[in-house]
Amino acid sequence: MKKNRIIAAALLAATSALAACSSGQQAGTASNPSGNAVASNCTNTIPKKNLPVVTMWGWYPNMQLVVDNFNKQNGEVQVCWTNVGQGSDEYDKFQTAISAGTGAPDVIMIEMDRIPTFQIQKSLVDIKQYGYDRVKADYSEGAWKDVSVGQAVYGVPVDGGPMAMIYRKDLFEKYDIKPPKTWDEYEQAAQKMKDAGGPHFGDFAANVSALTMALQIQKGASPFAYDPAQPEKVGVKLNDQGSKDVLDYWARLAKKGLVGTQDQFTPEYISGVINGKYATYISAAWAPGYLTGAGVGKGEDTGKFAVAPLPQWDPANPVQVNWGGSAFSVTSQAKNPELAAKVAYSLYADKESLTDGWTNQIIFPLNLKALNSPEFVNLKVAFFDGQQANKEVYVPAANAYKGMTYSPFGQYYFDALTKQVSALIEGSVTGAQAADRLQEDVVKYAKEQGFTVQ
Repeated sequence: MKKNRIIAAALLAATSALAACSSGQQAGTASNPSGNAVASNCTNTIPKKNLPVVTMWGWYPNMQLVVDNFNKQNGEVQVCWTNVGQGSDEYDKFQTAISAGTGAPDVIMIEMDRIPTFQIQKSLVDIKQYGYDRVKADYSEGAWKDVSVGQAVYGVPVDGGPMAMIYRKDLFEKYDIKPPKTWDEYEQAAQKMKDAGGPHFGDFAANVSALTMALQIQKGASPFAYDPAQPEKVGVKLNDQGSKDVLDYWARLAKKGLVGTQDQFTPEYISGVINGKYATYISAAWAPGYLTGAGVGKGEDTGKFAVAPLPQWDPANPVQVNWGGSAFSVTSQAKNPELAAKVAYSLYADKESLTDGWTNQIIFPLNLKALNSPEFVNLKVAFFDGQQANKEVYVPAANAYKGMTYSPFGQYYFDALTKQVSALIEGSVTGAQAADRLQEDVVKYAKEQGFTVQ
């Protein structure tokens, strides 16, 4: 009974998951509403019909090119790709297939923070035995940790989101401000800009819980501890002093009017970015692609943005953090797990696909063959007016990132954090109170689902 409640918690987290990337075409028919993973449903054309086929779900915008590259180059297996939607659309269909015991693909594209949610349901395969040693050196320690649960590996890293501070060069020049290297300097610069009649220095939003969590981790927080060897136990520590300090910091800036509190990823927020309402944008390496697609950095907005390393809490002990990232995982319904793992390891790992991904700002690559290539490192990024942003900011941040441990009920935690940050913004709680309430809420939820909280 206890185990069933834990699985139910994972199901709830999966079915309520939010999207993080742009959606694509939907798969499935009236007779096959969940887009069951059978080879006849391929979006792509399989050129080598005499080879075994591995089915795959994924939503990257250039997936057609990636799959075609793989099938052209591979003489052992072919990929049948279907886009059943992205984020929650895909996860809902995967959850339906898990419950039914059929209908899942052999390989699935999944955001890294969702891996424990599906792993606890035994719906993903540990691929460490299927060629991990062959590709281990192609990715950083932090990238592998993000797709691992305990010592087991449940995905192959593809893209990530090392964090930095995007800023408006025109506003920094107008108000004589240099990029802050610490969060104390960030607050001082924000006050200077406000005193001079300038706009908000940044934004503290309730709807970006993953960002808030990352900044707390940068301050020393370790929100969760989870090991599949003891699946009924979970460590939850959301009200440590570092977490409280981060919430109090941003609440103070918001109360003083130094930063806005507009929800991000909205037309209103993007309009503010375009019109110079915010001097900085704390985000990840995928942000330039997202902002460009949203209309930022075009027309009169061209050439006004630059990027600097993420400010640090303790410059003597810098900590790099990550926001977002996806991987390819092998599902427990895979007909041939070893063959499926070969696809997961090799898909989006060839030079042509990786180059297309980063040149078109679709992914920030985690494969070190791309991440550390001279072409990528020395790229003069158009969005940043020709700045070598990868060399100066993003690549060092990615290489220094150590990874983190996600929880098997991550979406509930994100929703609960959003609720507390909303209250913090409204002024009904302090940062310390918000952290304590979050701890109480998430611990109660974990216990209700059958976990022993440590």
